[in-house]
Amino acid sequence: MGVAALIAAAAQSGVAGATPAAAPAPGKAGPAHAAVRLSPSQRTELIRHADAGRAATARSLGLGAKEELVVRDVVKDADGTLHTRYERTYAGLPVLGGDLVVDTAASGAVERVVEANTAPLKVRGLTPAASTKSAETQAVRLARSLGGTRSAADGVRRVIWAGSGKPVLALETVVGGLQDDGTPNRLHVITDAATGKRLFTYQGIETGVGNTQYSGQVTLTTTQSGSTYTLTDGARGGHKTYNLNHGSSGTGTLFSQSSDTWGNGTNSSAATAGADAHYGAAVTWDFYKNTFGRSGIKNNGVGAYSRVHYGNSYVNAFWDDGCFCMTYGDGSGNAKPLTAIDVAGHEMSHGVTSNTAGLNYSGESGGLNEATSDIFGTGVEFYANNSTDPGDYLIGEKIDINGNGTPLRYMDKPSKDGASKDSWYSGIGGVDVHYSSGPANHFFYLLSEGSGAKVINGVSYNSPTADGLPVTGIGRDKALQIWYRALTTKWTSTTNYAGARTGTLAAAGELYGTTSAEYKAVQDAWAAVAVGARSGGGGGGGTSYENTTPVSIPDNGPAVTSDIAVSGRSGNAPANLQVAVDITHTWRGDLVIDLIGPSGTAYRLKNFSGSDSADDVRETYTVNASSESANGTWRLRVQDQAAQDVGTINSWKLTFP
Repeated sequence: MGVAALIAAAAQSGVAGATPAAAPAPGKAGPAHAAVRLSPSQRTELIRHADAGRAATARSLGLGAKEELVVRDVVKDADGTLHTRYERTYAGLPVLGGDLVVDTAASGAVERVVEANTAPLKVRGLTPAASTKSAETQAVRLARSLGGTRSAADGVRRVIWAGSGKPVLALETVVGGLQDDGTPNRLHVITDAATGKRLFTYQGIETGVGNTQYSGQVTLTTTQSGSTYTLTDGARGGHKTYNLNHGSSGTGTLFSQSSDTWGNGTNSSAATAGADAHYGAAVTWDFYKNTFGRSGIKNNGVGAYSRVHYGNSYVNAFWDDGCFCMTYGDGSGNAKPLTAIDVAGHEMSHGVTSNTAGLNYSGESGGLNEATSDIFGTGVEFYANNSTDPGDYLIGEKIDINGNGTPLRYMDKPSKDGASKDSWYSGIGGVDVHYSSGPANHFFYLLSEGSGAKVINGVSYNSPTADGLPVTGIGRDKALQIWYRALTTKWTSTTNYAGARTGTLAAAGELYGTTSAEYKAVQDAWAAVAVGARSGGGGGGGTSYENTTPVSIPDNGPAVTSDIAVSGRSGNAPANLQVAVDITHTWRGDLVIDLIGPSGTAYRLKNFSGSDSADDVRETYTVNASSESANGTWRLRVQDQAAQDVGTINSWKLTFP
C-alpha cells in the first residue's frame, strides 16, 4: 500500500483460532500474551534471526522449492512466543496475497500459521501470454476513468497474484499522477498474464508552544540551532514538519524561525497549520508508544515527516508510504486545514497498518483498513486529553469538510453520514472503503461503550444493533488492545470481516481468556453488526453454535464436511433454523452445499450453477428442520462439481431462534 486519503474521491482463507492462555484475573489482560516492548535494536536482532532461519522455516511449512520467505516484522510476547510476519516470493517474483504469520513458542515449536491464501502456490509458467503493453493500456484507461492525469504507466512488473482463489502469473501495473481532486495517484491494476483479464484494482494512496487552530495552545518539541528554531522533534525519531506553500511535490521548506512560538491560532499564519500537524504527529507517536509499546510508525524508532499547505483549496489529507510522510490540504478556500488531531492519528495509522497486516486497500479488507485508521485516530484523540478538542467517536468533526458543522463519519451509527453501512452484508466488499468501514467502526464503538443512548464528553450517542439485542461495552482501552493485537499478530493482507472477527476473538482469548466477559463481548459486538453469532443464550435472541476450523475444498473432487455438535436442548429443531455459511471459493457456481441433520437427512442450501462466476459464498439460509432432533451432530457438506477452482470453508454456524 502506498497512499490513502481521509475521504472518498477478498477473503481470508487461513484464520487464527483462539488459543486460551492461563486464565487471567477477570478483567485483566493475561501477562503471558502481552507484547514485549522491544527497543529498535532488539527488534532488528529478532528480524535478523528470523531472516537467517527463513529457508528452514519455509521447509517446515512445506513450501515448494521455488518459494522463499521474506521477513517483514516480529512481535514477541512475554512468554517468549514470536509472531513472525512474512512476505513470499515464487521463482523470484513477489507473491501478492502470499503473506503469512507464523506463531512460534519459546521452545521453537510452530503453534499456528495464518495465511492470506491457503491454496498451493504453483503456476504453469512464468512467461506472460498477455503483453505488458495491453496491461498498461488497460490500467491507464481505468486510471483516466477515475480522474487520473497520466497517459502512461509508471511501470509494469511480473508478479504472482494470490489475493484470491488459485494463484496465477500476473502483471502489476502502477499508474501515477494525480486524481481528479488533486490527491496523488498510485493506482495498482493486477492483470491475469494468461488471459489479460483484470483481476484486482486498488488505490495505493491512503487517505485518512504552538498556537494551533484546533487544539488551542500546546507544547511542541522543536530543535534549536544557534538562533534558529525548527519544527524538528528530536524526542520522536526526528519527525519534521514542512511547508509546501501550496505546492504538490517535494518536501517544501522546513518550518524555521527565530522565535519558538508557532502560529497564531488562525490560518492567517502559515505556521498555525504547521503547529497543528507537528502536535498531531507527537500525540500519535506517544499514543502508540504508551498504549502498545510501539516506537514509531514502523516500530523502528524512526520518525516520519509532515507536509502542510498542500495544493490549493485541497479538501483532503493523506498518508503516503512512498515518502513515509503525512500530507494535509488547506480545505475549501484554503480556510480549514485538515490538521485536526483525529485526522493526524487516522492518516499515520495507515502507515501502521501498511507495516503490520498490510490490509489490501480494496474490498472488505479495504474497509477494515479504513476502520483501523478511524479506530486508532479516535484512540489518539482520547489519548491527547485536549480540552479544546476532547475525545469523541466522531471522525473529522473539527475540520467541517461538509460545510455544515457535521462530522465526516459517526462510529456509533455510521449510516448517519448518508453513505456508510451500519452492518455487514454480502455485497459490502463492493462499497467504497470509506463507507464499508462502517461495520468495523460500529463494532469498535459497541465493544467500547455498548449499545443504547448515552452522553460521553458532552456528545450524545445512540447506537443500535442489527439483531435488536443490547451490547455491554468493555471500555475503550481494552477494545484498542484487542484490535491492535489482531492487527499485528492475526490478520493478513486479505483478511475480511469474518476473518476480523476470528482474529479479534483469538486476541481477546489470549489477552483475557476464552471464558471472559471481554471474549463474550467481542462475540456480541460482532453479532450486533451482523458478523457471526452471539455468545449464546439469554435475551430472547436465540442460541448459536459455530465451527471456525477451516476445511479445504478440493477442485472437482469429493464432498468435504464440517461438523457442529449440539447438546443440552429439548425437543426438535425449529422450522426457521438459521444456517450462516462463510466459504471462500472463486466461481462459486461450482459449489453444491447441503445441511445434514442428526437423522442423516440432507437439506439443500445451494445448487450448482454454471453461470455464477462470482467469488465466495457468505449467506444465511433458513431451513425447516422441525422434523429433526435439536441435539446431535449437524454437518455442513460442500462439494466442488467443476474444474479449475478451489476454496475453503472458513466457518459456519447454526442459530436456534
